[in-house]
Amino acid sequence: MKLAEALAERAEATRRVEQLRSRVVSSARYQEGETPPEDAAQLLADAGETLDSLESLIRRINRTNAAADLGEYGTLTDALARRDVLRLRHSVVTAAADAAAGSGERGYGRQLRSELVMLSALPVAELRGQADALARDIREIDVRIQRANWEVDLLD
Repeated sequence: MKLAEALAERAEATRRVEQLRSRVVSSARYQEGETPPEDAAQLLADAGETLDSLESLIRRINRTNAAADLGEYGTLTDALARRDVLRLRHSVVTAAADAAAGSGERGYGRQLRSELVMLSALPVAELRGQADALARDIREIDVRIQRANWEVDLLD
């Protein structure tokens, strides 16, 4: 099985656990004289089995990520960490540029000469350039990660 297939299975198992959790909660109590909509104990057992399978799958995915070599990016785990930090860095730089440019502020402009003038404490154009470079880096590493997901076989 390819890593990408395992990732899809993990997402499906996570959705299934959440659905089972919701169904257990709905069936955990019922009114006297009524029949519960579903067998809460069986749903709970199903959730337990799904969670056991999910744990095994996550362990295999993590082992695979740690072993898969992506060349200049290091292991797949290294690349994932790098991508996460690049996304956070992009978010911070973009927010800083937006704030410095006054984006989202109503009534930003002056109406009278006596009103306060707002000045930018940061170089907006430079920050936008940094954000663009970060976005490019994110795209490049994301493409490499996605390619590896379909090329790498899941470890046992």
